[in-house]
Amino acid sequence: MGSRVLSTSVGTNREAFRPLDWVLFVSIALIWGSSFLLMAIGLQSLAPGLITWMRVGFGAAILSLVPRARKAIDSEDRPRILALSFIWVAIPFSLFPLAQQYINSAVTGILNGGTPIFTAIVATILLRRLPRGAQLLGLFVGFGGVVLVSLARGSTGTNEALGVFLAVLATVCYGVAINIAAPIQQKYGSVPVMARMLALAAIWTAPMGLAGLRSSTFEWGPVLAVSAAGFIGTGIAFSVMATLVGRVGSTRASFSTYLMPVVATVLGVLLLGDRIVSLEVLGIGLVIGGALLASRRERGEPPLRAEKPRHMSAGR
Repeated sequence: MGSRVLSTSVGTNREAFRPLDWVLFVSIALIWGSSFLLMAIGLQSLAPGLITWMRVGFGAAILSLVPRARKAIDSEDRPRILALSFIWVAIPFSLFPLAQQYINSAVTGILNGGTPIFTAIVATILLRRLPRGAQLLGLFVGFGGVVLVSLARGSTGTNEALGVFLAVLATVCYGVAINIAAPIQQKYGSVPVMARMLALAAIWTAPMGLAGLRSSTFEWGPVLAVSAAGFIGTGIAFSVMATLVGRVGSTRASFSTYLMPVVATVLGVLLLGDRIVSLEVLGIGLVIGGALLASRRERGEPPLRAEKPRHMSAGR
Protein backbone atom coordinates (compact mmCIF):
# COMPACT_ATOMS: atom_id res chain seq x y z
CA MET A 1 0.00 0.00 0.00
CA GLY A 2 1.34 3.43 -0.90
CA SER A 3 2.18 5.99 1.76
CA ARG A 4 -0.54 8.32 0.49
CA VAL A 5 -3.25 5.72 1.08
CA LEU A 6 -1.86 4.89 4.53
CA SER A 7 -1.61 8.49 5.68
CA THR A 8 -5.07 9.31 4.35
CA SER A 9 -6.59 6.30 6.06
CA VAL A 10 -4.91 6.88 9.37
CA GLY A 11 -6.07 10.43 9.75
CA THR A 12 -4.79 13.10 7.34
CA ASN A 13 -7.77 13.48 4.98
CA ARG A 14 -8.55 17.21 5.16
CA GLU A 15 -11.30 17.78 2.60
CA ALA A 16 -14.69 19.02 3.86
CA PHE A 17 -17.32 16.36 4.55
CA ARG A 18 -19.55 15.39 1.65
CA PRO A 19 -23.29 14.60 2.14
CA LEU A 20 -22.67 10.85 2.38
CA ASP A 21 -19.92 11.47 4.94
CA TRP A 22 -22.41 13.34 7.10
CA VAL A 23 -24.98 10.54 6.78
CA LEU A 24 -22.44 7.96 7.92
CA PHE A 25 -21.17 10.29 10.66
CA VAL A 26 -24.60 10.94 12.19
CA SER A 27 -25.71 7.31 11.80
CA ILE A 28 -22.76 6.10 13.85
CA ALA A 29 -23.48 8.61 16.60
CA LEU A 30 -27.15 7.62 16.77
CA ILE A 31 -26.55 3.87 16.76
CA TRP A 32 -23.64 3.78 19.18
CA GLY A 33 -25.12 6.50 21.38
CA SER A 34 -28.20 4.34 21.96
CA SER A 35 -26.20 1.14 22.55
CA PHE A 36 -25.42 2.11 26.15
CA LEU A 37 -29.13 2.38 26.90
CA LEU A 38 -29.70 -1.02 25.31
CA MET A 39 -26.95 -2.57 27.41
CA ALA A 40 -28.42 -1.01 30.54
CA ILE A 41 -31.73 -2.69 29.72
CA GLY A 42 -29.91 -5.97 29.09
CA LEU A 43 -28.22 -5.82 32.48
CA GLN A 44 -31.65 -6.03 34.12
CA SER A 45 -31.60 -9.81 33.65
CA LEU A 46 -28.45 -10.79 31.72
CA ALA A 47 -24.86 -11.13 32.97
CA PRO A 48 -22.23 -8.78 31.47
CA GLY A 49 -20.34 -11.66 29.84
CA LEU A 50 -23.47 -12.95 28.14
CA ILE A 51 -24.30 -9.46 26.87
CA THR A 52 -20.86 -9.17 25.31
CA TRP A 53 -21.10 -12.59 23.66
CA MET A 54 -24.59 -11.91 22.29
CA ARG A 55 -23.57 -8.56 20.85
CA VAL A 56 -20.47 -9.95 19.17
CA GLY A 57 -22.16 -13.13 18.00
CA PHE A 58 -25.18 -11.39 16.49
CA GLY A 59 -22.93 -8.85 14.80
CA ALA A 60 -20.79 -11.59 13.30
CA ALA A 61 -23.91 -13.46 12.15
CA ILE A 62 -25.38 -10.53 10.24
CA LEU A 63 -22.12 -9.69 8.48
CA SER A 64 -21.61 -13.33 7.51
CA LEU A 65 -24.73 -13.03 5.35
CA VAL A 66 -23.13 -10.34 3.18
CA PRO A 67 -21.45 -11.84 0.07
CA ARG A 68 -18.55 -9.37 0.22
CA ALA A 69 -17.62 -10.74 3.65
CA ARG A 70 -16.13 -13.82 1.95
CA LYS A 71 -13.42 -11.82 0.18
CA ALA A 72 -10.01 -13.38 0.83
CA ILE A 73 -7.52 -11.67 3.17
CA ASP A 74 -3.80 -12.00 2.44
CA SER A 75 -1.85 -13.99 5.00
CA GLU A 76 0.40 -11.05 5.88
CA ASP A 77 -2.66 -9.03 6.97
CA ARG A 78 -4.24 -11.71 9.16
CA PRO A 79 -2.25 -10.78 12.30
CA ARG A 80 -3.79 -7.31 12.12
CA ILE A 81 -7.28 -8.86 11.91
CA LEU A 82 -6.42 -10.97 14.94
CA ALA A 83 -5.27 -7.91 16.87
CA LEU A 84 -8.43 -6.01 15.97
CA SER A 85 -10.61 -8.87 17.20
CA PHE A 86 -9.17 -8.28 20.67
CA ILE A 87 -8.55 -4.50 20.74
CA TRP A 88 -11.69 -3.30 18.93
CA VAL A 89 -14.15 -5.96 20.06
CA ALA A 90 -13.38 -8.60 22.70
CA ILE A 91 -11.72 -6.31 25.27
CA PRO A 92 -13.81 -3.09 25.07
CA PHE A 93 -17.09 -4.97 24.53
CA SER A 94 -16.35 -6.88 27.74
CA LEU A 95 -15.35 -3.75 29.66
CA PHE A 96 -18.40 -1.60 28.91
CA PRO A 97 -21.06 -3.91 30.43
CA LEU A 98 -18.83 -4.31 33.47
CA ALA A 99 -18.48 -0.54 33.74
CA GLN A 100 -22.24 -0.06 33.51
CA GLN A 101 -22.70 -2.04 36.69
CA TYR A 102 -21.20 0.99 38.48
CA ILE A 103 -22.06 3.98 36.28
CA ASN A 104 -25.22 4.68 34.29
CA SER A 105 -25.56 4.48 30.52
CA ALA A 106 -25.41 8.25 29.98
CA VAL A 107 -22.13 8.62 31.88
CA THR A 108 -20.68 5.63 30.01
CA GLY A 109 -21.58 7.25 26.70
CA ILE A 110 -20.08 10.53 27.84
CA LEU A 111 -16.77 8.89 28.74
CA ASN A 112 -16.72 7.14 25.40
CA GLY A 113 -16.75 10.62 23.87
CA GLY A 114 -13.03 10.78 24.61
CA THR A 115 -12.29 8.38 21.75
CA PRO A 116 -11.13 11.14 19.35
CA ILE A 117 -8.47 12.25 21.82
CA PHE A 118 -6.92 8.78 21.98
CA THR A 119 -7.36 8.29 18.24
CA ALA A 120 -5.54 11.56 17.55
CA ILE A 121 -2.73 10.65 19.96
CA VAL A 122 -2.16 7.29 18.27
CA ALA A 123 -2.39 8.86 14.81
CA THR A 124 0.16 11.47 15.85
CA ILE A 125 2.55 8.76 17.00
CA LEU A 126 2.15 6.94 13.68
CA LEU A 127 2.35 10.01 11.42
CA ARG A 128 4.26 12.42 13.70
CA ARG A 129 1.66 15.07 12.95
CA LEU A 130 -1.32 16.58 14.83
CA PRO A 131 -4.49 17.89 13.16
CA ARG A 132 -4.29 21.62 12.48
CA GLY A 133 -6.53 24.64 12.18
CA ALA A 134 -10.26 24.09 12.54
CA GLN A 135 -9.82 20.37 13.03
CA LEU A 136 -7.49 20.83 16.02
CA LEU A 137 -9.80 23.47 17.47
CA GLY A 138 -12.75 21.11 16.99
CA LEU A 139 -10.86 18.39 18.84
CA PHE A 140 -10.51 20.51 21.97
CA VAL A 141 -13.88 22.25 21.73
CA GLY A 142 -15.65 18.91 21.46
CA PHE A 143 -13.65 17.44 24.30
CA GLY A 144 -14.46 20.47 26.43
CA GLY A 145 -18.12 19.78 25.78
CA VAL A 146 -17.68 16.18 26.88
CA VAL A 147 -16.08 17.40 30.12
CA LEU A 148 -18.96 19.79 30.83
CA VAL A 149 -21.57 17.12 30.17
CA SER A 150 -19.63 14.74 32.38
CA LEU A 151 -19.56 17.29 35.23
CA ALA A 152 -23.28 17.78 34.87
CA ARG A 153 -24.06 14.06 34.90
CA GLY A 154 -21.89 12.66 37.68
CA SER A 155 -22.86 9.30 39.17
CA THR A 156 -23.16 8.63 42.92
CA GLY A 157 -22.38 4.89 42.97
CA THR A 158 -19.87 3.73 45.59
CA ASN A 159 -17.79 1.98 42.91
CA GLU A 160 -18.04 4.83 40.40
CA ALA A 161 -14.25 5.17 40.11
CA LEU A 162 -13.94 1.56 38.97
CA GLY A 163 -16.69 2.02 36.42
CA VAL A 164 -15.04 5.16 35.06
CA PHE A 165 -11.67 3.41 34.82
CA LEU A 166 -13.16 0.46 32.90
CA ALA A 167 -15.01 2.76 30.48
CA VAL A 168 -11.94 4.90 29.83
CA LEU A 169 -9.79 1.80 29.27
CA ALA A 170 -12.32 0.57 26.69
CA THR A 171 -12.19 3.98 25.02
CA VAL A 172 -8.39 3.81 24.78
CA CYS A 173 -8.77 0.45 23.03
CA TYR A 174 -11.07 2.09 20.48
CA GLY A 175 -8.57 4.85 19.80
CA VAL A 176 -5.83 2.31 19.06
CA ALA A 177 -8.09 0.03 17.02
CA ILE A 178 -9.42 2.76 14.73
CA ASN A 179 -5.90 3.55 13.59
CA ILE A 180 -5.02 -0.12 13.08
CA ALA A 181 -8.19 -0.71 11.08
CA ALA A 182 -7.82 2.26 8.74
CA PRO A 183 -5.21 0.98 6.24
CA ILE A 184 -6.44 -2.62 6.15
CA GLN A 185 -10.06 -1.69 5.55
CA GLN A 186 -8.87 0.71 2.86
CA LYS A 187 -7.19 -2.25 1.19
CA TYR A 188 -10.00 -4.82 1.40
CA GLY A 189 -13.15 -2.85 2.13
CA SER A 190 -14.97 -2.71 5.45
CA VAL A 191 -17.18 -5.80 5.35
CA PRO A 192 -14.50 -8.52 4.91
CA VAL A 193 -12.40 -7.01 7.70
CA MET A 194 -15.24 -6.55 10.15
CA ALA A 195 -16.80 -9.94 9.46
CA ARG A 196 -13.59 -11.80 10.27
CA MET A 197 -12.83 -9.58 13.24
CA LEU A 198 -16.24 -10.20 14.81
CA ALA A 199 -16.15 -13.92 14.07
CA LEU A 200 -12.84 -14.25 15.92
CA ALA A 201 -14.07 -12.10 18.79
CA ALA A 202 -17.13 -14.34 19.14
CA ILE A 203 -14.73 -17.20 19.86
CA TRP A 204 -12.72 -15.22 22.41
CA THR A 205 -15.84 -14.06 24.29
CA ALA A 206 -17.63 -17.43 24.23
CA PRO A 207 -16.27 -18.63 27.62
CA MET A 208 -17.59 -15.50 29.38
CA GLY A 209 -20.90 -15.82 27.58
CA LEU A 210 -21.38 -19.45 28.55
CA ALA A 211 -20.40 -18.69 32.14
CA GLY A 212 -22.89 -15.81 32.18
CA LEU A 213 -25.78 -18.11 31.30
CA ARG A 214 -25.81 -19.43 34.85
CA SER A 215 -26.41 -16.05 36.42
CA SER A 216 -28.85 -14.77 33.79
CA THR A 217 -32.63 -15.05 33.53
CA PHE A 218 -34.67 -14.87 30.33
CA GLU A 219 -36.79 -11.76 29.89
CA TRP A 220 -37.96 -10.52 26.52
CA GLY A 221 -37.07 -6.86 27.04
CA PRO A 222 -33.38 -7.35 27.90
CA VAL A 223 -32.94 -10.07 25.28
CA LEU A 224 -34.45 -7.93 22.51
CA ALA A 225 -32.41 -4.90 23.61
CA VAL A 226 -29.11 -6.81 23.48
CA SER A 227 -30.11 -8.43 20.18
CA ALA A 228 -30.67 -4.98 18.66
CA ALA A 229 -27.30 -3.85 20.03
CA GLY A 230 -25.73 -6.86 18.32
CA PHE A 231 -27.42 -6.85 14.94
CA ILE A 232 -27.51 -3.07 14.45
CA GLY A 233 -25.03 -1.59 16.89
CA THR A 234 -22.31 -4.13 16.13
CA GLY A 235 -22.88 -5.81 12.78
CA ILE A 236 -24.20 -2.88 10.77
CA ALA A 237 -22.53 -0.03 12.67
CA PHE A 238 -19.04 -1.52 12.48
CA SER A 239 -19.31 -1.73 8.72
CA VAL A 240 -20.56 1.87 8.55
CA MET A 241 -17.75 3.11 10.80
CA ALA A 242 -15.08 1.35 8.76
CA THR A 243 -16.49 2.90 5.58
CA LEU A 244 -16.40 6.34 7.20
CA VAL A 245 -12.77 5.81 8.27
CA GLY A 246 -11.86 4.99 4.68
CA ARG A 247 -13.55 8.16 3.41
CA VAL A 248 -12.48 10.81 5.92
CA GLY A 249 -9.61 9.27 7.92
CA SER A 250 -9.53 7.73 11.38
CA THR A 251 -9.21 10.90 13.47
CA ARG A 252 -12.16 12.73 11.93
CA ALA A 253 -14.28 9.56 11.79
CA SER A 254 -13.76 9.14 15.52
CA PHE A 255 -15.30 12.61 16.08
CA SER A 256 -18.68 10.91 15.64
CA THR A 257 -18.24 9.69 19.22
CA TYR A 258 -18.45 13.31 20.36
CA LEU A 259 -22.15 13.20 19.46
CA MET A 260 -22.74 10.02 21.45
CA PRO A 261 -23.11 11.86 24.79
CA VAL A 262 -25.79 13.99 23.14
CA VAL A 263 -27.69 10.88 22.03
CA ALA A 264 -27.25 9.24 25.44
CA THR A 265 -28.52 12.36 27.19
CA VAL A 266 -31.56 12.78 24.96
CA LEU A 267 -32.51 9.13 25.38
CA GLY A 268 -32.10 9.47 29.13
CA VAL A 269 -34.47 12.45 29.17
CA LEU A 270 -37.08 10.86 26.93
CA LEU A 271 -37.02 7.29 28.24
CA LEU A 272 -35.62 7.48 31.77
CA GLY A 273 -36.93 10.86 32.90
CA ASP A 274 -33.48 12.40 33.37
CA ARG A 275 -33.24 16.17 33.82
CA ILE A 276 -30.86 18.48 31.91
CA VAL A 277 -29.12 21.38 33.65
CA SER A 278 -27.74 24.52 32.01
CA LEU A 279 -24.13 23.27 32.19
CA GLU A 280 -25.14 20.20 30.24
CA VAL A 281 -26.87 22.27 27.56
CA LEU A 282 -23.66 24.29 27.11
CA GLY A 283 -21.62 21.07 26.89
CA ILE A 284 -23.90 19.61 24.23
CA GLY A 285 -23.54 22.82 22.22
CA LEU A 286 -19.76 22.53 22.38
CA VAL A 287 -19.92 18.89 21.33
CA ILE A 288 -21.91 19.73 18.22
CA GLY A 289 -19.69 22.74 17.47
CA GLY A 290 -16.56 20.63 17.82
CA ALA A 291 -17.92 18.07 15.40
CA LEU A 292 -18.73 20.78 12.85
CA LEU A 293 -15.23 22.26 13.13
CA ALA A 294 -13.67 18.84 12.75
CA SER A 295 -15.53 18.28 9.49
CA ARG A 296 -13.90 21.28 7.77
CA ARG A 297 -10.89 21.12 5.48
CA GLU A 298 -7.68 22.58 6.85
CA ARG A 299 -6.66 25.88 5.27
CA GLY A 300 -3.57 25.87 3.17
CA GLU A 301 -3.92 22.18 2.33
CA PRO A 302 -5.06 20.93 -1.08
CA PRO A 303 -8.22 18.81 -1.15
CA LEU A 304 -7.36 15.20 -0.60
CA ARG A 305 -9.55 12.13 -0.77
CA ALA A 306 -8.64 8.57 -0.05
CA GLU A 307 -7.80 6.63 -3.17
CA LYS A 308 -10.59 4.38 -4.37
CA PRO A 309 -9.58 0.76 -4.60
CA ARG A 310 -11.69 -0.93 -7.22
CA HIS A 311 -13.16 -3.36 -4.74
CA MET A 312 -14.48 -0.45 -2.60
CA SER A 313 -16.02 1.68 -5.34
CA ALA A 314 -19.53 0.33 -4.68
CA GLY A 315 -19.42 1.73 -1.19
CA ARG A 316 -18.56 5.25 -2.24
